[in-house]
Amino acid sequence: MNELVRTLSSAAEAAQNRFLVGLVGAGIQASASPLLHETEGDELGLRCLYQLIDLDELELPPEAIGELLDQAHRLGFKGLNVTHPCKQLALAHLDELSPTTRLLGATNTVVFANGQAIGHNTDCSGFSRSFTLGLPGVALGRAVLLGAGGAGTAVAHAALELGVGELTVVDIEEERAARLARALVARFGESRALGVGTAALEERLRGADGLIHATPMGMASYPGMPLPPELLRPEMWVADIVYMPLETELLRCAREL
Repeated sequence: MNELVRTLSSAAEAAQNRFLVGLVGAGIQASASPLLHETEGDELGLRCLYQLIDLDELELPPEAIGELLDQAHRLGFKGLNVTHPCKQLALAHLDELSPTTRLLGATNTVVFANGQAIGHNTDCSGFSRSFTLGLPGVALGRAVLLGAGGAGTAVAHAALELGVGELTVVDIEEERAARLARALVARFGESRALGVGTAALEERLRGADGLIHATPMGMASYPGMPLPPELLRPEMWVADIVYMPLETELLRCAREL
């Protein structure tokens, strides 16, 4: 934890007259977030310093998110983006949640204001916009979502809001998938969602119109495919929430079919 304090203190000293913000997560050294946020800040006339706070580099467990948020707030950070594996763990350490964050049970953005830490979630709206722009007019009868974590939860709600008729949620933890499916059914109605374990992935992909991938697999820190490539079909669309690299192995395999 001393290393955490030193890291955050160094960032605070370097910020000077800039807005100090950052990203907390595990295995995030290849993230493009600093470049994206600092460039956009310049465009908007905001001088930002965006720091990566990597739990792996600091040798801290995900459960350290509470102490990390407290230290960042105390040292002058204006806010933090939150990614895997802390999106759900962070909620217990926040003073206030936006309606979307409360609904989804996960946060990807924490704002420090008026002495409070306030959780927001832009994963849902972000996926909706990306999907609408990237896959306009695709069939939405049946889709399979791989991953029921913080990002997967947001994407699941977005998918049903977009009009997916039936969504199968698949997760390595079957109970987590089932829990998310129950929440979706409560909001959107019976027959709209089903939660299963990974053993059922092949069966559920048969006849599915599309696949949504919402696990860290494919990121620089988690290279590889989240499923056997032979389960993909030429007529099935694929959406991947991993953006670094822009073309994951999953997307490359799907395009080559």
